[in-house]
Amino acid sequence: MATLLRVPDLLQNIDLVLLKKETITMDLELSSPSFQFFKVHLFSGPTSYVDDPDSVVLFLKDLTDIIKAQRFKSDFVANVSHELKTPLVSIKGFLETISGHAKDDLEAQKKFIPIMLEQADRMESLIKDLLSLSKIELEEHIQPQDKVNLKEILSNVEDIHQKNLKSFEFKNNIKDDFFIKGDHEKLIEVFSNIIDNSIKYSEKNKKIEVNCGQGNGKVIGDSYTVSIKDNGIGIPTEQLPRITERFFRVDAAKSKKVGGTGLGMAIVKHIVNQHRGELEIKSEAQSGTEIKVHFSKF
Repeated sequence: MATLLRVPDLLQNIDLVLLKKETITMDLELSSPSFQFFKVHLFSGPTSYVDDPDSVVLFLKDLTDIIKAQRFKSDFVANVSHELKTPLVSIKGFLETISGHAKDDLEAQKKFIPIMLEQADRMESLIKDLLSLSKIELEEHIQPQDKVNLKEILSNVEDIHQKNLKSFEFKNNIKDDFFIKGDHEKLIEVFSNIIDNSIKYSEKNKKIEVNCGQGNGKVIGDSYTVSIKDNGIGIPTEQLPRITERFFRVDAAKSKKVGGTGLGMAIVKHIVNQHRGELEIKSEAQSGTEIKVHFSKF
């Protein structure tokens, strides 16, 4: 048991049940490979299931969905309150201005209305990403089971960003089929977010390259690795551990200018976790970024 579940409280309670022959109920929270929460009842043997008197039977009730819903509800409210405050205050201030002393000032209206529309678009993007992230986190413990082709997914992502990619030296080098177990739409969201970042944080005509090949042991068993590499502004080494945090921005001013919400890489992380994959980020300031995503073969 100790080799399967390295949870000290659980192992300690198993020893207590063996010693005292009493039933114990406890909460069990696991964080790897994704968050799971169980109500555990430990019974001393012998039971109708096991004849051995020196045994312990564990009944686990999965409460993951309930606990996640409770936690994410409070997180969602906190995040929305914080992130939407700035655009709301901005829109309110401009509305007060053009409905007050500037109500007859056409120049002021021409200046402020586009800014309000921009802030409204920012709010819409934030809400969309927050809802997407909350849904993904709720489903993170349920591993997708469909057979999907990474070649097809990356081709679809290229089509989505085709207009913007024309301004870059873009190369999709995936020519063969690479099948993994996954969710087609969620994987499109993963690679769409990564490509979108390469576009937003690279200068025009810079190189963006996509490759896929055999994995290198980052996940258990045979695997494939998708690599997306750009020659953009890069990420300072000391900030790499925070890249997948909610609302973390390496350059807040740049992110605001290009329309980033600070949620894209958090969404990527949770979808990759749901697929039992591994996310690897390599970057240095002014030296570009390479993001690798490792998946087990189908």
